[in-house]
Amino acid sequence: MSGARRFFIDNLNYPERTEVELSGDEFTHAKTVLRVTEGTEIILLDNSGKEYSAIVTSVGKHSLSAHITGVNAGNRESSTPVYLLAGALKGDKTELVVQKATELGVSKIGVFSSRYCSAYMNENKLERLRRVAREAAKQCLRSVAPGVEYFESFPQALASAVEYKNKLFACEFAGETTADIKSLTGPTALVIGSEGGFSEEEFSLGVNGYGFSALSLGKRILRAETAAISALSIVMFCLGELS
Repeated sequence: MSGARRFFIDNLNYPERTEVELSGDEFTHAKTVLRVTEGTEIILLDNSGKEYSAIVTSVGKHSLSAHITGVNAGNRESSTPVYLLAGALKGDKTELVVQKATELGVSKIGVFSSRYCSAYMNENKLERLRRVAREAAKQCLRSVAPGVEYFESFPQALASAVEYKNKLFACEFAGETTADIKSLTGPTALVIGSEGGFSEEEFSLGVNGYGFSALSLGKRILRAETAAISALSIVMFCLGELS
């Protein structure tokens, strides 16, 4: 990544306030990893879609101070909201999915547990996923990091996508794709399972209970993380977000 280093910060009130303080994990990364010093030009992000140019004025033990010099609108966000719902995966595979989904431009990520899911989630893991999303957003020069939420039950996850125009359910039970993928437009939600896949009852609930359309990923069985990244790439391409 080239150019000024990017950091997420809360509670900016520019232009009323031009002097800001960066602390917490972002400060630690700035000081110990990136070796930011006084006079360094940085970009601050507050998840509003704006990018605030700033110059570091001092670096202390627990925080740094910076002076905001201007603001611009970010231009790398997707024009269409896309929501990825992914089953929790073992090891660090969920982190991989969150990272790549962020790079591909999703606006929101939901991680869920389902019948055959063998991974577990806790607050520490969820916060780790949110950090992964922020770091990926900075790396690909986004100005907004997608929110990451966890759903303990699969019906809760499905219900969270009820307002989306397009709802796609990728599953091994999907013999064919029932949605018109090539003509896809508007807000889109995509469901991908965990390593154990879905039960037939869960697939039926998604299609018949919550209005999802079946999405086939071909005749080969893909790893869960491969399925998430490839299906999301297809959706983004069809929405015109990769052109």
